[in-house]
Amino acid sequence: MKVVGWNGGVVLSEQAAVPVMDHGFLYGMTLFETMRTYGGRPFLLERHLKRLAEACGTLGIRYTLDVNQAERHIGEVMAANGLEEAYVRYTVSAGENGFGLPAGDYVAPLTLVLTKPLPSMPDMLYENGKPLQLLRTRRNVPEADIRYKSGHYMNNIVAKRELAACRSAEQGAEGLMLTADGKLAEGIVSNVFFVAGDRLCTPAIEAGILPGITRGFVMELAPACGLLPEEGMYTWDDLRQAEEIFITTSVQELVPITSLLDTDGKWVQVGQGRIGSYTDKLLQMYRAAAETVQ
Repeated sequence: MKVVGWNGGVVLSEQAAVPVMDHGFLYGMTLFETMRTYGGRPFLLERHLKRLAEACGTLGIRYTLDVNQAERHIGEVMAANGLEEAYVRYTVSAGENGFGLPAGDYVAPLTLVLTKPLPSMPDMLYENGKPLQLLRTRRNVPEADIRYKSGHYMNNIVAKRELAACRSAEQGAEGLMLTADGKLAEGIVSNVFFVAGDRLCTPAIEAGILPGITRGFVMELAPACGLLPEEGMYTWDDLRQAEEIFITTSVQELVPITSLLDTDGKWVQVGQGRIGSYTDKLLQMYRAAAETVQ
């Protein structure tokens, strides 16, 4: 990644520098969105930017977002890096506002657009799935009423380090964090779903999770598959009894979970040990919708 988007322009990565007094650097006041492209265009871009704009407004970051302009800029950065498809990170840093907590709004935010090739996602991943590893690291509570997709990622990094020490990491496992009182929260970089009868269940926003863009879109698709989307406070035992489990991310789409491991390493198979019928239907519907952005 030799070239990045910087405040609406395209520059060499070493030329993009955040001032030491920027509150993104000093106090973690950054917000970002990650997404992937299909046919060279970012999927659900409008929803991603709406979430970003709402968070900026709540935090007093004066930043005007234009979907068409943002899409053009992302395309320019991709082209400069020789990418036809990309993993995209769109970041807004609050900017400078004195040394100390801010007395007013942030009026000069900075924008950074990073692009890189999509990670390898072999077909076997979507057929045989991956393990979900229960972690001892608990999900921290959001800084506000809902969790923002912010640069304050220490909780996730601690969880990632714990996962790296687990044997399941060698199998590409995702790590699962619970709330402080033991309810299901979310993966390190994903939202979690499970099928129970005719219900598609996912932890509620009240569990302190990030309201994922892909999560929300999948819930909209569920009725067409004969599933009733349901948000609630669930437990590890609910997962152990589930007929199907999958995780969602904007880059990897829907990934089936075909085994569960607890903190003692005890293993249980999910369903038949491969992608379930509902998960398969939802994945195909999601991809069909994504292809329409071309």
